[in-house]
Amino acid sequence: MATIAASIVRTRTTRLINFNKFNHKQYSQQPNSKRLFLVDTLALVRRLEGEGVPSQQAEAITSAIIEVLNDSLENVGESFVSKGEMQMIEMTQDGNLGKFKSRVQSSQENHFSLLQREMEKLKSDIEKMRSELRYEIDKVTAGQRLDLNLERGTK
Repeated sequence: MATIAASIVRTRTTRLINFNKFNHKQYSQQPNSKRLFLVDTLALVRRLEGEGVPSQQAEAITSAIIEVLNDSLENVGESFVSKGEMQMIEMTQDGNLGKFKSRVQSSQENHFSLLQREMEKLKSDIEKMRSELRYEIDKVTAGQRLDLNLERGTK
């Protein structure tokens, strides 16, 4: 089991980093990933070797660290959206918000006009009732005057 793990680590180490050819900082990248981050792999290997870790183990440790960093970066990347995606979402939401505001305003204007018509109808009904009431009052008053005059005439 340890031999298989060491073989996998060596294979990945060879694919990801060639420690003997590069004497500068390297960009480490997971296959099929667009994200890069800066890792000074050579300095890390030399530091481990300085602490007494054999060269192959230092390379394997460095490779494992890079793999963990790549995986972590990939996990973080899956949790967030890119700036471009966020701008597209924001533009879409702004458009949706504009449409919503327009519909709300249209609805409010429609309701306002309905309320105005209803108010005008109620005013008209009240005025009609007032006229009818005035007519009835005048009719009753005229009838009472007539009765009063008739009573005076008979006396």
